[in-house]
Amino acid sequence: MKIAIPDLISNSYFPAVAAVELGFFKEEGLDMELELIFPVNKTLEVLRDGGIDFVGGSAHSVPFAFPGWKGGKLIGALAQNTYWFLILRSDLNAKKGDINAIKGLNIGAAPLVDLGLKRLLIEAGIDVERDKVTIGPVPGAFLGENKNFGVAAAKALQAGLIDGFWANGMGAEVAVRSGAGTMVIDARRGDGPPKAIHYTMPALITSQKLIDSNPDAVAAAVRALVKTQEALKADVKLATRVGQKYFPAAEAELIADVVERDLPFYDASISPEFVKGMVEFQRNMGLLDADVAYEDVVATQFSKYWKP
Repeated sequence: MKIAIPDLISNSYFPAVAAVELGFFKEEGLDMELELIFPVNKTLEVLRDGGIDFVGGSAHSVPFAFPGWKGGKLIGALAQNTYWFLILRSDLNAKKGDINAIKGLNIGAAPLVDLGLKRLLIEAGIDVERDKVTIGPVPGAFLGENKNFGVAAAKALQAGLIDGFWANGMGAEVAVRSGAGTMVIDARRGDGPPKAIHYTMPALITSQKLIDSNPDAVAAAVRALVKTQEALKADVKLATRVGQKYFPAAEAELIADVVERDLPFYDASISPEFVKGMVEFQRNMGLLDADVAYEDVVATQFSKYWKP
């Protein structure tokens, strides 16, 4: 079987990577191969077309490949809450929580990820045209051997190619530790407008086709995810072991620190409150044209495996 993620050198989908490397998929009887397919819209299209079995990706992006949530389902949370950070150039001296500091700046963000920042700005009363905020691709992201949007964004910030970025915790860590960036918004921990926390989450995603044809494999994947989350909570140094297999040396040294901060959010459950907030966000951003029910989004038959 195959699981794909859209971003590798990152904390965003790390439990999926760790479940492969630490052997928890194998322990559950799944011979799982890890692939990198980016960006997330492409990852989900490959899932839809049967090229892979599972995705570790952003929950809100599913309707891009499965319109109206028909044919794609969330089966567990890799971690809770929107998991992106707004990082601005350190010489701007922006204060944490001061979203108005973004005015007049050029911000890098990945496809579909950028929707989170755009909605956050709207809810914060910032008009991108009036306030001259440019949101677009990061130069060099996903080119050649680069396998991480956040790290590419941090490097672009250091090089002066952008004024800031909206990306994952690893990119934020690299930018802040280098001195090039300042963290302004940490959406996971409640910075910014209150609704931003439920725009999305990193989730384990599969197709309805696999759920129907091989529910035992889907159940096994959820159990493997929960075992991985619990193992990392018990010994976060395991993250370094995983990082050393998949990451460059610098990021491998950082991953345990980044994951340690995420551990309180390592809970596989998907709440109705989250789905309601995400669906509202999806409708606001044009990913859905009608409300959908919790059961349309989540494969609830696997919820019994969410707790260890």
